[in-house]
Amino acid sequence: MIAVFDKKTILITGAAGFIGFYLAKQILEVSGNNVSVIGLDNMNDYYDVSLKETRLSILNDTASSNENGSFTFVKGSIADKELINSLFENYKPEIVVNLAAQAGVRYSITNPQAYVESNLVGFFNILEACRHSYDNGAKGVQHLVYASSSSVYGSNKKIPYSTGDKVDNPVSLYAATKKSNELLAHSYSELYGIPSTGLRFFTVYGPMGRPDMAYFGFTDKLVKGEKIQIFNYGDMKRDFTYIDDIVTGVINVMKKVPDKNEDGVKYKIYNIGNNQPESLMYFVETLEKCLIAEKIIDKPAEKELLPMQPGDVYQTYADVEDLIKDFNFKPSTSLEEGLNQFAKWYKEYYTKS
Repeated sequence: MIAVFDKKTILITGAAGFIGFYLAKQILEVSGNNVSVIGLDNMNDYYDVSLKETRLSILNDTASSNENGSFTFVKGSIADKELINSLFENYKPEIVVNLAAQAGVRYSITNPQAYVESNLVGFFNILEACRHSYDNGAKGVQHLVYASSSSVYGSNKKIPYSTGDKVDNPVSLYAATKKSNELLAHSYSELYGIPSTGLRFFTVYGPMGRPDMAYFGFTDKLVKGEKIQIFNYGDMKRDFTYIDDIVTGVINVMKKVPDKNEDGVKYKIYNIGNNQPESLMYFVETLEKCLIAEKIIDKPAEKELLPMQPGDVYQTYADVEDLIKDFNFKPSTSLEEGLNQFAKWYKEYYTKS
């Protein structure tokens, strides 16, 4: 599956994060081809650091069990320009996957500085390092893949969301920083020939996910027997995308440098979403059913219906035609299947410990 990564050095920023962990793990598990994965993460306390440490431990064990692949972890921030430059100089990555970012829509309202530092300054440092990787005739970075977000669609009314849509109406600072990433990447691809692909992820969920995500927070409250809060009175829809589908999509993209567009620039944007928005109420009911089946809880929770929160949008819905056309791939994991896997992991990880 990943033979094209033979003898490649791949830098994954945010490697202890949800998507970064699963991506690195998948590459290491099926490598058998002397792939070298360099993982960078600042290990901040935005959410439970012990979960990040568990992910790193699994990555080290995975690499140890496969003598053909190696994993090197570096603790640090992409906002540290000297560190980023030294990483590129020492390891000379051929593929760079930038997943490091300050995530979360609501957190961006109260902690904007964190988003400017990581999502803007940090991404600029990555782009500059990619640019200078070609200095003195060096082969340099062959492909930069970076995380964007469905949040860039902001207040768009047209559905499903297409990468050809105008996205000039962000409703959160987080969304604005992600759109800025796409603009910066385009300018660097145009000016310096860096082949780059941006990925707009749609509500990623699954085992070992981010505790700040709604499904995780709901589960914690359900376990404690607490009331759960549902915004916009439950009238919201999300295109929930299971982590395995996200990783398959990222790997497909990593393997293929974008063709030159009509302007002669090797630059592309893809949506990676399930192409099937589900209502928030159905999502909560399915989560409760999965948790009851695993005997984590014994009854549904009391629900408090509240107005829409600042920065939220009513619906997300991914048009994935480009993903199908270019890679013959479309996310397909059902919500029930994905939440069932999450419930099994939650029981194993939390209730037994």
